[in-house]
Amino acid sequence: MFTRFNQFASPKHFYDLSARLTPWFTWASILLLLAGLYGGLVLAPADYQQGDSFRIIYIHVPSAWMSLFVYVVMAMAGGIGLIWHVKIADIIARSSASLGASFTFLALATGSLWGKPMWGTWWVWDARLTSELILLFLYLGYIALQSAFDDRRVAARAGAVLALVGLVNIPIIHYSVEWWSTLHQGPTITKFDAPSIHMSMLIPLLLMALAFKSYFISVLLIRARSEILEYECNSTWVEELISNRSF
Repeated sequence: MFTRFNQFASPKHFYDLSARLTPWFTWASILLLLAGLYGGLVLAPADYQQGDSFRIIYIHVPSAWMSLFVYVVMAMAGGIGLIWHVKIADIIARSSASLGASFTFLALATGSLWGKPMWGTWWVWDARLTSELILLFLYLGYIALQSAFDDRRVAARAGAVLALVGLVNIPIIHYSVEWWSTLHQGPTITKFDAPSIHMSMLIPLLLMALAFKSYFISVLLIRARSEILEYECNSTWVEELISNRSF
């Protein structure tokens, strides 16, 4: 098992594996996105209170979920790289940061657009919104740290420490609507008894969530391959790869 893990962690093996997996996740994200958008924008009925304005949920909620998911991936990868010095883990963490920041910004922007007609304001210093904004700053701080050091190994260690410390914000975001009085609505899907959302609205939302996740994996693999080539630019296998493609 340890041998297989070492093989997977090999930059060359991961580069080859990601090249095979990327098209699958790319097509999956496209098909899931089309199905989710059709179900959410065409098939799902209007909400009895919010009307058609609720349909922003199909962008806002998946992006908010992904903002948390990507940060956990980034922190875990950074931790693995920090403890076991696995180069691929550092690459995954570095490649995830800008994607996570994009999802977080999208969640905040769509939440603001949704909040204006529902709450009468673009922004409130709500527990959920404020902790999500802090998450965006954590992503930006990680990206800034990566750019502050010329040595990639030093940058990876500094970023990993920041990401691991920032993990404390993830449960705060998730449980903020339960721990504090907040304008943000409570959980409707992850309730233990039953989701407070009709299946005609829930299924497109889950399809969109899968589409966002497939998109993340696809772009992450592409970015990781680029990072691997930069890390391994002096390796024999990279030189052979470049020479073979030059003909």
